[in-house]
Amino acid sequence: MFTLNCKGQIITIDEPLIMGIINITPDSFYEGSRFHTVDSILKLAEKMIADGADILDLGGQSTRPGSDRINADEELKRLLPAITVLHQQFPEIIISIDTYHAKVAQEAVHAGATIVNDISSGSFDAAMIYTVASLKVPYICMHMRGTPENMQQHAYYEQVTREVLDFFITKTAELIRAGIHDIIIDPGFGFAKTPAHNMQLLKDLAVLNMLEKPILVGLSRKSTIYKTLGITAEESLNGTTVLNTLAILNGAHILRVHDVKEAKETVRLLKLYNKN
Repeated sequence: MFTLNCKGQIITIDEPLIMGIINITPDSFYEGSRFHTVDSILKLAEKMIADGADILDLGGQSTRPGSDRINADEELKRLLPAITVLHQQFPEIIISIDTYHAKVAQEAVHAGATIVNDISSGSFDAAMIYTVASLKVPYICMHMRGTPENMQQHAYYEQVTREVLDFFITKTAELIRAGIHDIIIDPGFGFAKTPAHNMQLLKDLAVLNMLEKPILVGLSRKSTIYKTLGITAEESLNGTTVLNTLAILNGAHILRVHDVKEAKETVRLLKLYNKN
C-alpha cells in the first residue's frame, strides 16, 4: 500500500486508482479525448468523476509520435482556465497536470493541480525537478528516449525491462536527492518502444515493484492495440480493457485511461476475483 500527499490531501493506494485523461488539444491521437471549451471539459470531468475517477489528468499538448511542441505560454492559455474551473467546481478531485514545462507545472499547481505528470522526467526543462520539489507535490516520471518528434527512432534495446529498470533506479535516486518524496513511475508504454517492447514490459511489470514506488500504466487506446488488431483508436476499448487487466494482475497501481467507467469495472471485478 502506498500513500501520496497531494498538497495536504492524502491518497491511499490500497487498490488500483483510475486517472481520467482530459486532453485540451487539437491533435491528440484519439479524437474522442480532445476537448476545447470549458463547458465541454466540465461535462467530461463530471462524467469521469461520476464513473469513479480518482484523478483527472489534464494535458495542453499532444505527445503522440511525431507531434510538434508548443511553448509554455501557449500551453498555459489552454490549461489554466480549465484547471481553475475544475478546482472550483470539484474541489475534492485530484488534478494532475501533464506537462514537461516547469513554468506550466508551477502555475498549474497554484491554480489547483496537485500532481505533476512529466513524460520527460525532467530532461526537457532543467528547472522541472527542483520546481516540483519546491511545490511539494507528487511527481510522475516516465521512461522515454528522444522526444515525441523522434522517439520511435530510439526504440532499440538489448533487454528493455532491464534498461527501463536501470533508468528508474538512477532517476528515483536523483529525485529523492532533489527533495521529491512522492514519486510515481511510468514505464512509458509506446514512448520509444515497439509493440514487442510494450508487451515485454507489461509481462515483466512486477519487476518494477523492487523500486517500492507506485506504478502508473498508460495503455489506453494506443497503437500497440489498434495496429496489432488492424482497427482504429476509436475501436480499441476492448483491447484496452484486456491490457489494463493484465497490467493490474502484474502490479499496476494507477491506470491512466480515456474510459473511466470501463477501467473502474475492471478494478472491481479483479478485486472480487482476488478475494476468492
